[in-house]
Amino acid sequence: MVARLELRNICKRYPGVVANDGISLTVKPGEIHAILGENGAGKSTLMKIIYGATHADDGDILCDGEVIGTHSPSLSRSLGIEMVYQHFALFESVSVVENIALSVREKFDIAALSRRVKDVSERYGLPLDPRRLVHHLSVGERQRVEIVRCLMQNPKLLILDEPTSVLTPQAVRKLFDTLRHLASEGCSILYISHKLDEVQELCDVATVLRNGKVTGTANPKESSSAELARMMVGSDIPETHLDPSIPGAEPVLSISALSAGAADVFGVDLKDINLNVHGGEIVGIAGVAGNGQAELISLISGERNDHSPNAIRLCGTPTGGKSAGDRRTLGLAFVPEERLGRGAVPTHDLGDNAALTAHREGMVAHGLLNRRKARQFAEKIIKRFDVKATGPSTIAQSLSGGNLQKFIVGREIELHPKVLLVAQPTWGVDVGAAAFIRQTLIDLSRAGVAVLIISEELEELFEICDRLHVIAGGRLSGALMRSEMTMESVGLLMTGLDKNTNGSNDHAPSD
Repeated sequence: MVARLELRNICKRYPGVVANDGISLTVKPGEIHAILGENGAGKSTLMKIIYGATHADDGDILCDGEVIGTHSPSLSRSLGIEMVYQHFALFESVSVVENIALSVREKFDIAALSRRVKDVSERYGLPLDPRRLVHHLSVGERQRVEIVRCLMQNPKLLILDEPTSVLTPQAVRKLFDTLRHLASEGCSILYISHKLDEVQELCDVATVLRNGKVTGTANPKESSSAELARMMVGSDIPETHLDPSIPGAEPVLSISALSAGAADVFGVDLKDINLNVHGGEIVGIAGVAGNGQAELISLISGERNDHSPNAIRLCGTPTGGKSAGDRRTLGLAFVPEERLGRGAVPTHDLGDNAALTAHREGMVAHGLLNRRKARQFAEKIIKRFDVKATGPSTIAQSLSGGNLQKFIVGREIELHPKVLLVAQPTWGVDVGAAAFIRQTLIDLSRAGVAVLIISEELEELFEICDRLHVIAGGRLSGALMRSEMTMESVGLLMTGLDKNTNGSNDHAPSD
């Protein structure tokens, strides 16, 4: 059988680092082939080389037995190779259907294409409104756009880079059904994921990379998660340790009867949100993407400040009318779900990115930024949080996703907040970095900080949260204590089938 894809000794070098070092692998027709490795192992670089977005320095790529010379994404698409990037390649100022139209090779009518987008997205369990502007979409909804755009091209080889990182469990199940169906029809799938349970369930073969080299292959269905993780990082992954929570007497973040209209016609209205977070505890909010998470985050962080004056209180102070900067002065720190663009400026170095939110830490005098102090602050984050970077002069977009996330989380923690708001803390982060970030958040809460996590990773929320709420249709459920957190109970709340989604907070301590 002729291989669908064959790589022979692929090498890619950047100044100071060898991203891919003599990588060879083979993918058969209809095979679901996992690529595993830590952040920075060279996985995304290798996928971009296959897709033509990056060119290898050495080595050959063969598709269906034919050597591909210097190629581009356009040529790859003509060969039937499609790719869903971890960091989305979407134009934010135009609609879903207009983004998808950019990859359609034949002539089309925009109205007919809109109907096709809607039909295909619903058939695969990834529903989309073709009219919505991309900048109004949540991260999970943008992921759906990328996946549906590829599926509409009937690919022969589909490359998926962390495709489920922001999908709900229900959407993941539907996506897996779709991928198995595609594989049964002969489509080959290259699947990058840090979720080892997914790899074990879905994939036929796994190739493991470490420091740019292939360190082994495995049959995921016959290997344990611990064995796969050990192949990836070269050692056992430390388990998170959650001491019992001792919440403070008074809430540090208090939300009372918060109602707010959506910022745009496609958004979600928030209805009577009640939530208290005490120092010394981690409170999580779960939910299907697009159910009001973005609106709630923007109101808490101060990106929107059009709520009633007393609806949100930080350390007892009403925040109505207060800007994001004012709220940071009160003790709020914030890790947004989008690393590149909101959490960090992609083309600026880590020193500049440290100053984005830490400029109050003695970095500004007479309106001028002291870059030396900004670099020193960045260097402290790099060392304390084990960020793999050459130093403060490293450009943000050159870091792997996990290392940039560790930097952003570290930056906010180094501000010594009283409240830390975190959205999607380990999205697209490898198992080692995810364990580090989760333990860091636990340790921060046990030191007395109030931590609020908004995530679509249920396993993550179950692992580290003391209490859990679910948001659905703009309403927040009452709290579930750790003993009450089950996939069934949370799943019912996420789909709106449980009547507990009513804004109550009966289980909250000392409220």
